[in-house]
Amino acid sequence: MVASLVVIPSSFAFIDPRTDSWFLVHSPLPVTILIIFYLLLVVAGPRFMSRREPLRLGGPLTAYNLGLVVLSLYIFYEFLTTSLQSNYSYFCQPVDYSRSELAMRMARVCWWCFFSKAVELLDTIFFILRKKPQQITFLHVYHHGTMLFNWWAGVKYVPGGQAFFIGMLNSLVHIFMYLYYGLASLGPQMQPYLWWKRYLTILQLCQFVAITAHSAYNLIANCPFPDGFNVAVLLYTLSLISLFLNFYHHAYLRGKREKLI
Repeated sequence: MVASLVVIPSSFAFIDPRTDSWFLVHSPLPVTILIIFYLLLVVAGPRFMSRREPLRLGGPLTAYNLGLVVLSLYIFYEFLTTSLQSNYSYFCQPVDYSRSELAMRMARVCWWCFFSKAVELLDTIFFILRKKPQQITFLHVYHHGTMLFNWWAGVKYVPGGQAFFIGMLNSLVHIFMYLYYGLASLGPQMQPYLWWKRYLTILQLCQFVAITAHSAYNLIANCPFPDGFNVAVLLYTLSLISLFLNFYHHAYLRGKREKLI
């Protein structure tokens, strides 16, 4: 295992010298600045647009969403193919810190997954420019902001191993999610074909449940993967399950209940 031990607040990880010099990875400062700037936009953006007409961004929005479908497809393919060729265990897999072709390929797709989280911050900017403040919920901001930092830490310390399972599931879900958004951006004529939004939320919840179970198992099984990361993932996905269940209740159940009353 080629890595140098570093002391970080929780003292559970190695800095991976293979990825340390990659774009946005070496220091947490660029990612921190990006997240702060993102939060400032969340606060100031709707105020800036309050006295302006919403922008019509049909073409750019379609290109953006379909571009993320392609990127998510690529990431999913790379995670799946590399893990199979490397004979990864889907239950317990330590990080391969070597510079072998497959180990570097896995590290690179982890970086692309991290980079995609930076790109996905544009979701919120599109909402702001189109004057859709109701879409900028706590769940939306929390999910986008924290995913970026979480994947930065993954690429910095554990680009591979158990992290591949999270990235693979997440990219699979994002294929369908951004396909939905891309179709929706084509206009009202697509509404008859977008009946599956509710099932998209269910798919997201299934993803978080699977990742939670995966992380919990690895803690119990004493897998040679940093326990600190497994604990962090476990707590984080539990928070997402809670928030998405609340969203599901308000979006799909409460309305029907109120109609019945």
